[in-house]
Amino acid sequence: MSDEVARVLQAAARGEFPVPDGTTRIVPQPNRRDAGVLAFTAHSVVFLDEDPEWIRAELDAAGCDPLAASVHPLFLASLMRRTGRTMDAVDLLTVASALPGEPPVPLREIEDPEHPRVVRALQYRDDVRVWRADGGVLILGRAVAGRWEAAVEVDDHAQGRGLGVRLALAARHLVPDGHVWAQQSPGNSRSVRAFQAAGYRAVGAEALLVAH
Repeated sequence: MSDEVARVLQAAARGEFPVPDGTTRIVPQPNRRDAGVLAFTAHSVVFLDEDPEWIRAELDAAGCDPLAASVHPLFLASLMRRTGRTMDAVDLLTVASALPGEPPVPLREIEDPEHPRVVRALQYRDDVRVWRADGGVLILGRAVAGRWEAAVEVDDHAQGRGLGVRLALAARHLVPDGHVWAQQSPGNSRSVRAFQAAGYRAVGAEALLVAH
């Protein structure tokens, strides 16, 4: 098991980023579940238990700007073929510090392990907890390298009322300490704006390779 991914994430949460030297580091997976790519400014980290020489050859084969190779579709497709894993998208990776006090929205915890949102969350996270608000859901759990990670869902009828912001902010009050992370699809501007309004700051991009 490698602690390198955890160290990179913890440093980024503090605002300390890898040197923008144009390199791509290849490190072991932090565990059997978590694999993928972290892309920062002019620096990438591939965390995957595969032959490093093969990975570097595939980066070269992408035939694009080396600074973008680690998240290029051709490279990511090669990783999926090689590992049998899948991925959804290259997400914007954001982080915010924990906050004291009570969440800014009433929440009721869902304790049903068969609940669809719980089942889906368990593909990506450990120690999953789910709370229901009037018009939305907050999901919290430990994801890549043990980081606390939040996701929110707002029902159609509750859109446009600021609930997404309050749920994202609630996650900062519910984590025990440190930081909470969240990913947003760059094209989902509503989600991006909600997390930014709740104090999450962008630190990079992430492509997760999911083993089903």
